[in-house]
Amino acid sequence: MSDDNEALFDDEYLYFFEERLEEIADADTDRVWKVLGLEPGMEVLDLGCGHGRITNRLAERGCRMTGLDLSGTFLDRARETAAARGVTVDYQRADMRELTGTDRFDRILNFGNAFGYNSDADDQSVLARVAEALRPDGRFLLETINYPQYLRDWEPSSVLEHGDGDLVADVHRLDPLTNRSIATRTTIRGGRIRREPSEHRLHTYTELRDWLRAAGFATVDGFGEDGSPLTADHRRLMVVAGLCQITDGVHQHQ
Repeated sequence: MSDDNEALFDDEYLYFFEERLEEIADADTDRVWKVLGLEPGMEVLDLGCGHGRITNRLAERGCRMTGLDLSGTFLDRARETAAARGVTVDYQRADMRELTGTDRFDRILNFGNAFGYNSDADDQSVLARVAEALRPDGRFLLETINYPQYLRDWEPSSVLEHGDGDLVADVHRLDPLTNRSIATRTTIRGGRIRREPSEHRLHTYTELRDWLRAAGFATVDGFGEDGSPLTADHRRLMVVAGLCQITDGVHQHQ
């Protein structure tokens, strides 16, 4: 997440969206567990962990979790929830562009549109850092918008009401030269009006596949939100990348 977008992810975001995200958190955690082939005891990094809704649930299932995010507000909530759930998570405040470490994690996930807030060059560098941080048989999950379906159902604005007269309104446009959604978010809460600009890069599966291969991944597969092979009708895209191929039970490294 770039500094320009950091202001979007604070207590206002939690006020309007946390309850809705928690309603689907168990189902999202099930998807992550399945597509990454997670097992208790695995060392897992949630890159762009937000307020820990998936991180803490994976810790409950026995994974040794690290959560990295740039939002101090989100991390405070994540730590509070971890304590309430009785789990231990190593939460760290850092930019994903600063990810360091070699052969440390069994699995890394980046879930829920947490990718695409930096320049293309920076995002490609992040993927290379992810590859370095994984163990030789590690896997990476990147979950985001499914571009074809998003374009088909695209609308220039959306409004969400919450509480007694509070609302959040997004007005955005698509830049076809950069594949970026350029938006302004207006929140009205307790009579106070706030406006924040943002940009989010949209990716096709094939583009992410090529970036991941260039970063050093040997296998890249695309799935929809239901875990089946990706189609244009899926709302969400899950890209699962592995550092090695398995041929007749033998790991073949790139």
